[in-house]
Amino acid sequence: MAAQREDSDGRSVASKLFAILDAFTVAPTSASLTLTAIAERAGLPLSTAHRLVGEWVSWGGLTRADDGRYNLGLRLWELGVQAPSAKNLRSAALPYLEDLFEATHEHVHLAILDGRDALYLEKLTGHGAVPIISRVGARLPLHSTGVGLVLLAFAPADFINDYLDAPLAGFLPGTVTSPELLRRRLAEIRASGIAQMSEEMTPGSSSTAAPIRDRSGAVVGAVSIVIRTTESSARQNEAVVRVAARGISRALGYRSASEEGFR
Repeated sequence: MAAQREDSDGRSVASKLFAILDAFTVAPTSASLTLTAIAERAGLPLSTAHRLVGEWVSWGGLTRADDGRYNLGLRLWELGVQAPSAKNLRSAALPYLEDLFEATHEHVHLAILDGRDALYLEKLTGHGAVPIISRVGARLPLHSTGVGLVLLAFAPADFINDYLDAPLAGFLPGTVTSPELLRRRLAEIRASGIAQMSEEMTPGSSSTAAPIRDRSGAVVGAVSIVIRTTESSARQNEAVVRVAARGISRALGYRSASEEGFR
């Protein structure tokens, strides 16, 4: 990788290298990008982008396809899954996610709070499941996803205030963007231990999510299923998602006589 130094435009080489990776997360998302698209998204001259993309390819962070487009490389994934918190949670959760999938054959998600987003660590899905935009490694807004609402509801009060003070994007007519309504919604999620949402991120889909707690009782993740809006019942979905969340929490060492957050 290139050594860090400051170029004539005031940006360090490291910041430009990271901007190239960020290009793959800028909406609209894409599995592969042309060099021109990378340069535009990273705010770099084409010649600079070509040089630094070559550095990423040499290191394994990007790969170049036969058609000349670039994709994220497996070396980034290898490093990412070794992050202790993500690795431990995913390992503990996977058997329960698989059970949840077998019980529903719908989309099953595992996500954590990272910055101001819900970061998706795992996704299981069936062939007939409703089309949605989530994927492993994706970042989606907290206020418009089931797992995101759970993570936001149990975040520190200062974080919630800062999040709700910022502009909130409306993706569909049903997306709740009113800070007052969201505050009430988050309070209900904390009281019930479950989040329900319908057609707020992708058309035709509804989500049911529940919190995952660690040994200390802190919420460290969320699990959800996403179904077609016309399918199943909220009560049935709540039951299976609660069971999965409770199982993952226990695998992480959480114990409570009252099962706080899952009543």
